[in-house]
Amino acid sequence: MESPLHDKVALVTGAAAGIGRACADALARAGARVVVSDVDEAGGRGTTEAITATGGNALFVAADVSVAADVKRLVRTIVEHYGGLDCAVNNAGVEGTMAATADCTEDNWDRTIAINLKGVWQCMRLEIPEMIKRGGGAIVNMASVAGLVGFAGLPAYCASKGGVVQLTRAAALEYAEQGVRVNAICPGVIRTAMVERLLSGDPEKEKAFTDLEPVGRFGRPDEIGDAAVWLCSGASSFVTGHALAVDGGFLAR
Repeated sequence: MESPLHDKVALVTGAAAGIGRACADALARAGARVVVSDVDEAGGRGTTEAITATGGNALFVAADVSVAADVKRLVRTIVEHYGGLDCAVNNAGVEGTMAATADCTEDNWDRTIAINLKGVWQCMRLEIPEMIKRGGGAIVNMASVAGLVGFAGLPAYCASKGGVVQLTRAAALEYAEQGVRVNAICPGVIRTAMVERLLSGDPEKEKAFTDLEPVGRFGRPDEIGDAAVWLCSGASSFVTGHALAVDGGFLAR
C-alpha cells in the first residue's frame, strides 16, 4: 500500500528537537520528502541525518522564522531543490519567560510574538502561493491548549498561540476554494525540552502538570507527529480551519 504522503514535499520549522523533530520523522515515514528547518543547525542536521539514515529523504535549511529574508530564502530553496511544496508544519516556537502580565517585559513579549505568531504568518504567506501552484496543499500550524484557555504566568505565550488559532481559521476560509487546507494542532503537556524547562526539575511541578491530564501522563512528541501526518494527508481532506486538541483530555475537564 502506498504511503499516505508518498513523494510529497513537506516543510517542518523548529525541527531540531521535540515536537518538530517528531513531526519531521513522522512525515518522512509517511513517504514525504522533508525539509527540516531551525535556527539550531546542529540539531536540525541531526534530525536530517536521522531521517536519511533510515532511508528517508530530507534536506536541512537553517532559518529564523522571525526574519523575513530567512523565510524567503527557505521557501526559495525548497522550490529550487524539490520543485514545489505540498505540506508545511509551522512549528517553530518559544515559551518565553514566565511572569504575570504586569511583569512581562517588552523584550519577552516582542520575541515571543515575533517567533510564535509573526513567524507562522511569514511562513504561511510564502507557503500558500507555492501550494496553489501545485493545485493545493495542507498547512499545520502548531498552537497549544494555551491558545484555547489561559495559563497564569504566560501572557505572551497564550496571546501568541491564541493568535495562531485565529490566523489558522482566517487563512482556512481564504484559501479553501483553492485547495489549501489550513489547520492547527493544540498540544497538551508534551514531554519535551520546553516543558522540562518549565518544570525546572521540580517534582511538585511535574505532579501538578501530570494532574492536569485526565489520562495521567504527559503526551509524547510522536503522538503530535502522527496528528500532523493525518492533517497533511488525504485522510483529513474534509478538515480545514480546525484547532485539533491533542491533549490527553485536558480541555474536557
